[in-house]
Amino acid sequence: MFTIEHDFDATVVTLVDEGEAPLTEDVTIAAFAECVTLEQLDPRTDTVQKITLSMAQLQDLAAALDLPEGVYRLKR
Repeated sequence: MFTIEHDFDATVVTLVDEGEAPLTEDVTIAAFAECVTLEQLDPRTDTVQKITLSMAQLQDLAAALDLPEGVYRLKR
């Protein structure tokens, strides 16, 4: 399951883990004009872990999902 919300400066997608246990914490993805952030609660430390991807990194990730194993560079 997931939700989509539009804030004034970002689109926020929350991914909810469903199904058989063990389940992981929700992942929140916020897409801004200049970057994308991913956040997830770490239940061991009770802190939110945050990863920030530049738009170039996000494009590389999207391309990588459809490519076989190897090393690549996208032409921009």
